[in-house]
Amino acid sequence: MTSTLTRAETWSLLTLSACCVGIIVNTFQGDGEPLIASLAFSGIAFSFTFSLIRWLGHTFMKANLKGRDMSKLKKVEIPENMGAVCAVVYLLVIIVFIPFPFYKDIVAATSGGGNREFVVEHQQVDTGRILHKFPHNKLASYLSAILSLQSVVLLGIGDDLFDIRWRHKLFIPAFAAIPMLVVYFVDYGVTNVVVPVQLEPYLGNMVDLGWLYYAYMAAVAIFCPNSINILAGINGIEVSQSIVVGFLLLANDILSLWAAPSSPTPHPATDPHLFSIYLLLPFLGVSMALWWHNWYPAKVFVGDTYCYFAGMVFAIVGILGHFSKTLLLLLIPQIANFIYSAPQLFRLIPCPRHRLPRFNTRSGLLEPSVTQWPRPPSRPVAWMLDLLANFPLPMLKLEKNSKGEIIESTNLTILNLWLVWFGPRREDRLAIELLAMQATCGIIGLFVRHKLALLVFREDNRA
Repeated sequence: MTSTLTRAETWSLLTLSACCVGIIVNTFQGDGEPLIASLAFSGIAFSFTFSLIRWLGHTFMKANLKGRDMSKLKKVEIPENMGAVCAVVYLLVIIVFIPFPFYKDIVAATSGGGNREFVVEHQQVDTGRILHKFPHNKLASYLSAILSLQSVVLLGIGDDLFDIRWRHKLFIPAFAAIPMLVVYFVDYGVTNVVVPVQLEPYLGNMVDLGWLYYAYMAAVAIFCPNSINILAGINGIEVSQSIVVGFLLLANDILSLWAAPSSPTPHPATDPHLFSIYLLLPFLGVSMALWWHNWYPAKVFVGDTYCYFAGMVFAIVGILGHFSKTLLLLLIPQIANFIYSAPQLFRLIPCPRHRLPRFNTRSGLLEPSVTQWPRPPSRPVAWMLDLLANFPLPMLKLEKNSKGEIIESTNLTILNLWLVWFGPRREDRLAIELLAMQATCGIIGLFVRHKLALLVFREDNRA
C-alpha cells in the first residue's frame, strides 16, 4: 500500500471536506440542524480516516504493528491495528459534534445552559412551565457514551499490543459500560418489560425485572464487542458486517421516526432515535474509509480495536436508544456464531489461537480449517461431535483413526460451517455470501420487530 494519496483522491477528499464544512457552517443560519450537521461530520470523518490510514501505514509497520495475510499465495506484511485510527477519528468527531444537538438550548431557547440571565419563553412546554431548562440528561447520555467508547478503545489497543488472553478481556466491556448504565439508571430507570398478550392473564401488562435488567444490559455490552471479534478471519468481514449492522440500525431509527405520530410535543422515542442516528452516521463514515482499504485483497488489517469499538457503538445506541432487544434481532448471525463457537470458546473442544479458514495454495480457495485432538475426546463429547457430523446438513467434519477415535475436527465458526455446507470458496465470494446472509437476517429482524411483533404485543412502541 502506498503511503500517499493519488492526485484524484486528494482532490476528491478535499472537495468532500470543503462541502461538508460549508454545510456545517450553513446550519448556524437556522436552528443548528443537528441531523444535517451529523451527516456532514460523517463525510469529514471519512476523509480524515481515509487519509490517515494512507499516511500512517508505514509508521505502523515501523512500530511492528503489522501482520501477514495467511490466505494469500504471497504472505506480504501489511499494517495492522488500523481500527485504532478509525476509533480515534470517531471519538474526536463526536466530541466536536456535541454542541450541535443542543444548539437550540444553548442559543435559541436560553442565553446559556439552564435558566441564567435572559430566557426566551416557549409557547408550550411539556411541564407547563414557561422557563426552558438545559437538558442535562441528554448531555449526560452523550458524555457517558464517549466515556464508554474511550474505555473500550483502550481495551482494544491493549489487546492489539499485548495480546490479552480471551478469559481476561471477556468482561472488560462490562466495566466500560458502567458510565452509560449509571446514566440509564438516573435518566430513564425503566426496568419493566412488556408481557405478550397471551401471558397477560397470568403476569399482567408489565413485569419489573429490577437489577436483572441491568445485568441483561451489561451482558449486551459484553456480547456486542466480542461478537464482532469472534466472527473474523477473512478480508473485510469485520468492518463489512459492522457496516451492514450500522445501516440496519439506521433503518430502524428512520422507521421509528417516520411513523411517530404528529403532536405538539415530541414523541418520547424521538430523542433516543435521534441520539442513535447522531452516533451511527460518523461511525459509518469512518468504517467505510476503513472498508476501502480492508476489502479483498486487504491492504491493512483492522485489529481487535475496531471490533471492540464497533461492538460498543452498537451496544450504546441499543441501550441508550432504548431498543436493545431490536439490536439483538439484527445480530442473529453473531448470536448463532457465538452459540456454535461456544464448545471451543469454553474449551470443551481444543481451540487454536487462529480459527480462520485454511487457504489451499493449489486451488487458491478457502477450505474449512481444523483443530487437532492431542488425545481422544471423552465419550459425551465424542457422542456430541458424531451427532453434529451426521446431521442432514452436517455441522462439522471429523477425521478418525483406525480405532474410530476422533483425531481432528473442523473449527467451530460460521465461516468454516459455510465452507462445510457449500464447499471451498474464494475469499471475497465467501465474504459477500456471509454479508448477504447478514443483511437478509437483519431485514427479517426489522420485519419481525415492526410487523410480526404486533401478533404478540398490543402495539409497536411507535404508536
